[in-house]
Amino acid sequence: MRQFKGQPFGTKIVLAAQYVFPILQWLPQYSLKLFKSDIISGITIASLSIPQGISYAKLAGLPPSFGLYSSFVPPLVYAVLGSSKDLAIGPAAITSLVLRSMLTQGVSATSQPQLFLQLAFTSTLFAGVFQAALGILRLGFIIDFLSKAILVGFMAGVAVIVSLQQLKSLLGITHFTKKMTIVDVLSSVFSNIHEWSWQTIVMGAGFLILLLLARQFSLKKPKYFWVSAGAPLLSVITSTAILFAIRGKHPAILVIGKLPEGVNPPSVKMLYFEATHLGLAIKTGIIVGILSLTESIAVGRTFAAIRKYKVDGNKEMIAIGLMNVIGSTTSCFASTGSFSRTAVNHNAGAKTAMSNIVMSVAVLVTLLFLMPLLHYTPHVVLGAIIVTAVIGFVDIPAAYRIWKIDKFDFVVMLTAFFGVIFISVEYGLALAVGLSILRILLQITRPKTVMLGNIPGTRLYRDLHHYNQATRIPGFLILSIEAPINFANITYLQQRTLRWIEEEEESMKDNSVFRFVILEMSAVSNIDTSGVSLFQELKSALETKHIKLALVNPLAEVIEKLTKADESDSFIREDYLFLSVGEAVGKLSSIMENSPSVTMQQEQPPYM
Repeated sequence: MRQFKGQPFGTKIVLAAQYVFPILQWLPQYSLKLFKSDIISGITIASLSIPQGISYAKLAGLPPSFGLYSSFVPPLVYAVLGSSKDLAIGPAAITSLVLRSMLTQGVSATSQPQLFLQLAFTSTLFAGVFQAALGILRLGFIIDFLSKAILVGFMAGVAVIVSLQQLKSLLGITHFTKKMTIVDVLSSVFSNIHEWSWQTIVMGAGFLILLLLARQFSLKKPKYFWVSAGAPLLSVITSTAILFAIRGKHPAILVIGKLPEGVNPPSVKMLYFEATHLGLAIKTGIIVGILSLTESIAVGRTFAAIRKYKVDGNKEMIAIGLMNVIGSTTSCFASTGSFSRTAVNHNAGAKTAMSNIVMSVAVLVTLLFLMPLLHYTPHVVLGAIIVTAVIGFVDIPAAYRIWKIDKFDFVVMLTAFFGVIFISVEYGLALAVGLSILRILLQITRPKTVMLGNIPGTRLYRDLHHYNQATRIPGFLILSIEAPINFANITYLQQRTLRWIEEEEESMKDNSVFRFVILEMSAVSNIDTSGVSLFQELKSALETKHIKLALVNPLAEVIEKLTKADESDSFIREDYLFLSVGEAVGKLSSIMENSPSVTMQQEQPPYM
């Protein structure tokens, strides 16, 4: 709210309107030069979005026209509410697959198409409400639970499942499993070999090779991005023309059939709130909402960094959420900003969100005038388009980097991958998230605690395991606690500290030399009531061994709580509080030297 401070009331109104509707920030300065760039990029992404929209509707288990509906209204809404200049809005492969896989657990898309459609709209509504709520309440950190490792494994698993699902179209199979696991899909493929159509296989292989070559060519020569962007539309036009020319001669090649003309019909009355399937719709909406937000915000921030402008994550959540809420009432299923469309939009020279408006206009023209031309579009080409779109989700270099950096993250990645392909999309995701949360809990309950030693000739004290030249100081056990201290980890910290003390006593020939335990606490950012009791119990245990406890550099909040708890001034004494380990060792060494009860070893004290 800083921008509102000290501003006149009228200015505050304008700023508030610009915050809610970012289009008001750039539209007043919009020029013909910018429009020329945006119209080129808008038409370019429309050539990609139209065939992808139809394909992703098929992937979601919905009629093809709903893919075009979802490429028309949501981009218009985002252009008004969104803050990204590059993000291209529409259906996406991941959200389409998750929507279908979760809804088919309770409803069949083939035998109950009307109910399935209603639940798709209702799930989109709940996804939008959830997304907008995260933005309004500034709870975007929730999507951070989907770590890089989870996303790499999850997206690779989705790519495998989506590609295998397209075998139905690529082979011409009519009786195909409704399940999503790799075992069920492959079983269905090979148990229906008698349904394979050589005509469909030839056409599918031809267009799949064409699309993959176009994709590879654009990856190697980015300035020819339009080759891969236009290849899907070219494939649809060519295959449709071929099927129209030979119509009736090869009935084995299935086509999408007649599509309704006209703009999005209202779908408010189709929203389903009966208790029978309401829970399924809510669960699906939340999962789809999280996945679409994760993809959209990550893509938006990536391209914003390239062009050196900022994207407000919370505003993006609100924009995407309201976009899906409005979309659910206008016959749209869940939409987001996909990487492939956004990359094309960026490379085509998009300057503002006007490119989304241009794309919507192109889709509108298709809905009003070109729908009859899509009658003979074969399913096999749509399947090839989907396979080409998701193959990039398999990021082997990223998986290798994860393996090199963190083996546990690699296990999380594999859990997501194998969970998706062998169990289900949502359970694979849930298992990976659960494993990540388990790791966080282990880190909280087993905080890092290290033993420090002196670097000879310096005042520096470092981890003995990481610095071979570090040496232990006779008479001292110096420990560093590198996490907040709370109820979840005090038992571990107490047991670990006492075990170190016992090991230290056993290693010394003369126990009287061991006089001090120093806790370096600069990394302890917080402490709760249970954490305070740790110091009380630790001091009592040390007193029985005639060992003193010293604290180094506790933060203000920590020392304040310890002081309040130490009403008798028994365990927080100023002469045992120090700013650095070097200072503590120096002053406590002098105490040891002046103590007649201690027989000091002959080693010289470290340099202070």
